[in-house]
Amino acid sequence: MPPAGLLHVGRDEVRGYGVTITTGSVSELVKTAAGFEARLECGQRVGARKVLVATGLRDELPDITGLRQRWGTDVLHCPYCHGWEVRDKALGVLWNGPDTARFANIVRQWTSDLVLFAPDDVLAEADRPLLAARSVRVVEGGVDRVVVESDHLTGVLMRDGRTVARDALFVPPRLVPNDTLLTGLGCLTDDLGWVVVGVNGTTSIPGVWAVGNVSNPRAQVITAAGEGSAAAISINADLVDDDVREAVHEVTQVAPP
Repeated sequence: MPPAGLLHVGRDEVRGYGVTITTGSVSELVKTAAGFEARLECGQRVGARKVLVATGLRDELPDITGLRQRWGTDVLHCPYCHGWEVRDKALGVLWNGPDTARFANIVRQWTSDLVLFAPDDVLAEADRPLLAARSVRVVEGGVDRVVVESDHLTGVLMRDGRTVARDALFVPPRLVPNDTLLTGLGCLTDDLGWVVVGVNGTTSIPGVWAVGNVSNPRAQVITAAGEGSAAAISINADLVDDDVREAVHEVTQVAPP
């Protein structure tokens, strides 16, 4: 199912339970006396006692002409998500950091025809025999662009003029969380820059939860959905605890001496 289709089904389902969906981007979350206020770019402000943030992440790709336009079609990021669909084809892996050589050996499971494209002088000597043992061909040099014909990727054009025919490419992207709302509130982050969350998605700011890729780069859809379910239960329990405390306070205030 296309991602937009999944969102459509989910939104229709929650509307059936009386949920209001507001279309727009939240530019800021602000702590208030009553809880929090979400400020939308359109100027609308929405108050809340608790907040769940699920703003995901973005993929930062190498700056190669045509790469982003083919992203999710025949330029792919996950051998576990997409390997089956391109099995036994002529595949390539584009360099995007020192872990790319290991990434290439994971992609190698799906094809016997794999090329690793690496800039000059970046591939560690220790990686070369590992790639050679698995018959992964290494093409070194700068990549100029991806070659597309009839809306299909057909190869990679090198800066020296060589064209290496390929059917699909894998790129290990740099994953960057869309966590501005969380860090703006002061949520703690770990050494790698990801917001720290507890078992049920609790952050260091009481009343704020984070789930999915905004805090967990490895969360696929089913994982993120599970995190959302656990957070929802935790939020509901927290709201009930608040209600109980408020009720006890009110009773105590009006009780006769």
